[in-house]
Amino acid sequence: MRDEVRRRCMALVDEVDIPEPFDMDAFCAALGRRRGRALRRIPADLPAGSPSGMWLATADADYVFFERRTTSLHRRHIVLHELGHLICDHEAPPEMTDAASRVLLPDLEPSVVRRMLGRTYYSAVEEQQAELVASLIHERISTWGPDQPPAVDPAVADVVARLERVFRT
Repeated sequence: MRDEVRRRCMALVDEVDIPEPFDMDAFCAALGRRRGRALRRIPADLPAGSPSGMWLATADADYVFFERRTTSLHRRHIVLHELGHLICDHEAPPEMTDAASRVLLPDLEPSVVRRMLGRTYYSAVEEQQAELVASLIHERISTWGPDQPPAVDPAVADVVARLERVFRT
C-alpha cells in the first residue's frame, strides 16, 4: 500500500509545473490556473492546538491559511502540505472550531463557516499523500543534497574539511 501511495504521489508531482528556481507565488499561480480558480495564501496567527495550516475552498477560489509565527522553512512546508491536498484532488478541509473560524474568517459567523465546510475529515491516507507530495516537492526544489553539498564559506573551509574527514571514518 505504501509503495502504491508513493508511486501515485510521484506521478502527481511529475504533472505539476514547478518553477526553477522555485518561487511560491509562481507555483501557486500555476496551480490556480490549472484548477481554473484563484489560489491565495494567507498568513494567520492560528490558535494554539489548531492545525498549522488549512485549505478552504469556495466557489471561485482556494485559500491556504498557514501559521505565520514559525520559521520560513516550516511555513513553506505547511503551504506545500495544503497544496498537496489540492494536487491530490482531495475533497474538503476538516471541520473548523469556532475559535479558528473567528481568527481565519472574522467577518463570518462560525456556524456559517461550519455549514460551508460541513464535509468529512481527511483520512490518514489523504494526510500521508499531502505530506508526501510536500516532501517530494521539497526534494525537487532543494538547492543542496548529498550529491550536491552546499557551498562552504572559504573562511571555514579548512574546518569543514577536517570535520568531513573525521565523520567519514
